[in-house]
Amino acid sequence: MLIFRSGDVTKLNKDTSSQSDDNSKLKIAIIGFGNFGQFLAKTIVRHGHQVFAYSRSDYSRVAQELGVSYFSDADDLCGQHPERLKRSTLFVDVLSVKELPRNWFLQHLPPNFDVRCTHPVFGPDSAKNGWNDHNFVFDEVRVERDELRTSRRDQIIDIFKSEGCQLVEMPCAEHDQQIACSWITVYQAHYWKNFRKAEVEANGN
Repeated sequence: MLIFRSGDVTKLNKDTSSQSDDNSKLKIAIIGFGNFGQFLAKTIVRHGHQVFAYSRSDYSRVAQELGVSYFSDADDLCGQHPERLKRSTLFVDVLSVKELPRNWFLQHLPPNFDVRCTHPVFGPDSAKNGWNDHNFVFDEVRVERDELRTSRRDQIIDIFKSEGCQLVEMPCAEHDQQIACSWITVYQAHYWKNFRKAEVEANGN
């Protein structure tokens, strides 16, 4: 997911008080517009932000229904604001593991690009009735501390906060360790449940 703010170039050259409310909105490009991308887009659009999307499969009809501008070519998507990808674009991932995308971003993205790793610990099924009380885990991997960039960062957090999410700031490594432990616990519970079922069937009890 790429996130960049509309009006940044204008704001750098004009007094901020002269800008309209439209310039305070984000332009958000979602890379991967399957079920989860569509799930996020619905809420982001409702908050008044402009959403673009790209995916290898054709989701143009769904995107149109959601009010999202869809691109079948990633280069065309980036071409919407080529200057933003050269300067202060913020990259945000929403994977369930964090160290892998963090390391990839830091290795491949230019140092002037901002990076935030996040994990919305919910999805279309678990949050079908709303995001309230669901955890949103994030790590500020690399965000420059100037006014425009920190404002953009806060706006992203505000989307999840205003929906009632519990905000949890956590380093990527700690997140992955906790996730691994939870997966092991789930696997063990599933294993022993099946083991007990097989034992009962074998003994006829």
